[in-house]
Order: sequence, then structure tokens, then C-alpha cells
Amino acid sequence: MTPTAKAASENEERQARGQVQEKHVESATVGGATRGAAPSAANGEPLTPEELDYLERLKVTDRAVRQHEMAHQIAGGHYSGGASYEYEIGPDGKRYAVAGEVSIDYGPVSGDPQATIDKMQTVIAAALAPADPSTQDRKVAAQARQVMISARLELEQQRSEMNAARHSASEGGDDVAAASAGRGADRHAQGHAQESIERQLEEYEVVSRSIMAGQSYRDSLRAVA
Repeated sequence: MTPTAKAASENEERQARGQVQEKHVESATVGGATRGAAPSAANGEPLTPEELDYLERLKVTDRAVRQHEMAHQIAGGHYSGGASYEYEIGPDGKRYAVAGEVSIDYGPVSGDPQATIDKMQTVIAAALAPADPSTQDRKVAAQARQVMISARLELEQQRSEMNAARHSASEGGDDVAAASAGRGADRHAQGHAQESIERQLEEYEVVSRSIMAGQSYRDSLRAVA
């Protein structure tokens, strides 16, 4: 074999080996992708059909739980805390959330009934934000409503006292009758506000008892309608 022919033969042999190696790498890559797409157990063994079905249900639950708690957090703003979860280990060895909770501050704002009312409106919206509020979510909403009703009563009392003070200061002199009439009107307005608050408290009691009995919030509202 001439030197030229020998060099050509070696070149062809190297090209052939390269093609074989490329095919081997491609085959390994495809095989690796196939193996990676199918979930496996923590020990690397393939999962049974039953385990695959259970794993899929765990994934669905995990997504639903996280979306539920995220809805609380977004609606609650700075009144809501971080989410905490309960996990279950799946057949693939990974953790999946199966329950969760978000703490919500529904305490009144000391000395500021209007701020308390605004806060409770946010808390109620946060408690009922998920598409499927739990019984505990509805209880938090009911408790926030009770706090809000009390704050409204306090606010009405403050307004009545301020109106009475203004009447007293503006009348003065000998116009005692007019001042007395003004105070009477304030007492009447305060009594009307008290009656309104008492009706709301009665409705709250009905809603609270219905929720404790396991009824949905919508059904409990029908009870007071």
C-alpha cells in the first residue's frame, strides 16, 4: 500500500469511528431523556401504575394547597403572615404539600374604630379569597365581622358625643331649649345606631351558629334573610 493510499485509509477509518461514536452519544441522550421523563422511586426503581396515579394526585393537591394559601396572602396584604405547609413524601421521594395555613391578624386597632373597620374589611376579603374557603376560613371571616360591628358601634358613639359637644358649644347663652333639643336629637340618632348594631349582632350570631354547624356561608346568609 502506498503512503498516500495508507493515509486515505486511516482517514476513512477515523471518520467511520466518529460516526459510530456520534450515534452512540445520540442514542444515550435520547435514552437519558426518556428515562428522565418517567418518574422513578427514590432508589431509582420505576414506579408502579398505582404509584404513578397516587403521585399525580399528590401533585394536584400540592398545586391546589399552594394556590389557596397564596390567595390568602395576596388579599390580606401586610395583615397576613407567611404560609406554612404540611407535607407528604411521594413515591418519588419528593415532598408535596397536602395542607397549609396563613396567619391573619384580625385584632382591632386600639383607639381607632375607623381603622379597625377598614382592617376588618381587608381581613374578611383575605379569609374568603380562595375559590373554596374552608370552614376555618369562614370562622375567621365571622370573627372579623364581629370585631367590625363593635368598631362601628364605637364609632357611632364617638360621633354622637362629638355632635353633642358641638351643639353645646354653639348654642350657649340662654338658648337652653335649643341645646336640649339638639341633645335629644343626638340621643335619638345614637339609639337608632344602637338598634342597627344590635340587628347586625343578631345576624352575626345566626351566621356564626350556622357555620359552626357545618353550613356554608351562603346558606347561613339565607337563614337571616
